Amino acid sequence: MAAKNVPEVVLNSGEKMPAIGYGTATPPPLSALIDAIKIGYRHFDTASFYNTEELLGQSVSKALEEGLIKNRDEVFITSKLWCTDAHHDLVLPALKTTLKKLGLEYVDLYLIHWPVRLKQDAVGFNGEDTIPIDIKGVWEAMEEGHRLGLAKSIGVSNFGAKKLSLLLENAKITPAVNQVEMSPSWNQGKLREFCKEKGIHVSAWSPLGAYKDPWGSASVMDNPILHEIAEAKKKSVAQIILRWIYQHGVSALVKSFNKERMKQNIEIFDWELNHEESDKINQIPQTRTLKAEMFISESGPYKSLEELWDGDV
Repeated sequence: MAAKNVPEVVLNSGEKMPAIGYGTATPPPLSALIDAIKIGYRHFDTASFYNTEELLGQSVSKALEEGLIKNRDEVFITSKLWCTDAHHDLVLPALKTTLKKLGLEYVDLYLIHWPVRLKQDAVGFNGEDTIPIDIKGVWEAMEEGHRLGLAKSIGVSNFGAKKLSLLLENAKITPAVNQVEMSPSWNQGKLREFCKEKGIHVSAWSPLGAYKDPWGSASVMDNPILHEIAEAKKKSVAQIILRWIYQHGVSALVKSFNKERMKQNIEIFDWELNHEESDKINQIPQTRTLKAEMFISESGPYKSLEELWDGDV
């Protein structure tokens, strides 16, 4: 499935997922998605909330037409259940809507976007709109989506260890993936260890610290340690970060509309960081970039960031 130069990770579902994915949280032009396929990307990440499912579906259709890929199975598509649909009875209709928008019969991976439920009529984020989520009921419906063949693998996103433990108490299927923020500035050491014990693959969003995003930080891309290592190895800072993530057994989601950077971001598999370089990166001070205060409310289920993130703030 993956291009020759991108290795795959085997998920606990038995499915294979390319170790680098192309993210669409910032809507890319159709031409960038086609360029990504030409360059060798085979894993594409979208979500109901991003409003990019139709666009991604169009790009897969166009790639098939142009012979860039021979069949649907050559691409790995991830999408996510939005918080307004985080209820047992709303999961399957939401998944079917996602498939309709993508123009596909199944997604390769379907994730619960947040361990959060919002009122059905909520627009955007507002702590006042958060209501208690029944993780057991939502996960049961996710499992049903898998059984029906609508999602080859199922998982979660932004779940801490306590919430994962709660889900696992009743789960018949262990989540295949936990997609979380991870970068040298937020290395998720404890959570990665927990997921490893449970056989859950960790996937990193915003590996570059959401550089140049309105909510992001330049602290990762401007870090002097990373610049020093990049210069010594004649690589870009982004390549150093992505290689560091890969060496931790984690897959990464990248986004760039620049062809050269898109190429660089998947050229990280024929060289490695040595122990000394990895250790230096592991010493970088830790701070979470997206704290998600928007889900915190005195009247809601999460009254503090500690509650939302299971104490890992």
